[in-house]
Amino acid sequence: MARYGAAPDARTLSTAAIQKAIDAAAPAHGTVTFAPGVYLTGAIFLKSGVAIRIDEGVTLLGAQDLAAYPVMPTRVAGIEMKWPAALLNVYRQHDVKISGKGTVDGDGKIWWDKYWTLRREYEPKGLRWAADYDCQRPRLIQIYDSSNVDLTGLTLKRSGFWTVHICYSQHVTVDGVTVRNNEGGRGPSTDGIDIDSSSDVLIAHNDLECNDDDICLKAGRDADGLRVNRATHHITIRDNTVRGGAAGITFGSETSGGIHDIDASGNHVLAPVPTGILFKSASTRGGTISGVKIRAFVMERVGTVLAVQFNWNPSYSYAKMPEGVKDAPDYWRVLTEPVSPERGLPHLRDVEITGIRATGARQAFNVASYKDSPIQNFTMKDWTVEARTAGKIENAEKWTLSDLHIQTADGTQPVVKGAQ
Repeated sequence: MARYGAAPDARTLSTAAIQKAIDAAAPAHGTVTFAPGVYLTGAIFLKSGVAIRIDEGVTLLGAQDLAAYPVMPTRVAGIEMKWPAALLNVYRQHDVKISGKGTVDGDGKIWWDKYWTLRREYEPKGLRWAADYDCQRPRLIQIYDSSNVDLTGLTLKRSGFWTVHICYSQHVTVDGVTVRNNEGGRGPSTDGIDIDSSSDVLIAHNDLECNDDDICLKAGRDADGLRVNRATHHITIRDNTVRGGAAGITFGSETSGGIHDIDASGNHVLAPVPTGILFKSASTRGGTISGVKIRAFVMERVGTVLAVQFNWNPSYSYAKMPEGVKDAPDYWRVLTEPVSPERGLPHLRDVEITGIRATGARQAFNVASYKDSPIQNFTMKDWTVEARTAGKIENAEKWTLSDLHIQTADGTQPVVKGAQ
């Protein structure tokens, strides 16, 4: 790397030098490596057939100038728009490997502070929904419209926004990665691994500590997600550890294109994670989640074992154009495009959850959908749960429950409403 001019001194911007090394390796499908040290860099773009190895003792450190991340077409939080590139990008490529025992550090506090400043300004104006889109923050790794990509072994930390975003891609593996996004503060919206309108993805043996969704399945938001109509499907999630964040595994809230054929097993969810298994959406999202198998989860002191929240976070989920706005960004108009009730109601059905072991939970269930879109065909078997209280289940049909042992400190059973 030194011969291309990269400097491992944490001060010299080495973006161009690293990119030259990648471009030189591409014709021969070579491997890019680094001498030990800290390399300050902006966005770099991996090429088809190239492997990049970030070994122990090597850190790629994200530049804190937004100009170091060129703006390009992508999808962000469920809508297609232009957005700064990530630190590492696999953008419309194939057969790429990213590996090693080194570190990719987004040095994200500058982006976190920028977000909180904007959000404090926006919330009194009813613009909570716009803050995530207007505050442009670089993701750490973007895999976009690509195939046959392996990401293994690295430590990923302090991402400015989402950590690993897999979008419109196929045959992707994320294995043995450590994510730490709460060093030096709690980074807002620093999801761990987002699988977005993609298929044939394996997420295994990762260790995650974030400040939002840890492993999340997404498929587009509202009118734009319904227009694109691309599902996330055939996803395997196994043997991961979640130490901090919103949930052990999350479906949504971007459900518009549908999510189906998901197999999640052997995952371990620890306090202070508030929810073990979370399905979330909104009445303008639409889409169907189905064909989900969740097995052998162990949860320790989580808030809620199973949650379904289909009116999730209204101030974020429901975008409304302020009166008198004339030069709104195009993506504001996309976000505020109306969705009819017929298209907007999300659906959840055909889910099997077996072999759950949970101790020290606050509640077993916090499950609610809409009367016009009941949660259908759930099978829950072989649960042993210790919780303070049982919680609630609303608007459910055709649930099969067997061998469930729910021990509550207050002696309650789940409050069931509108269920058959």
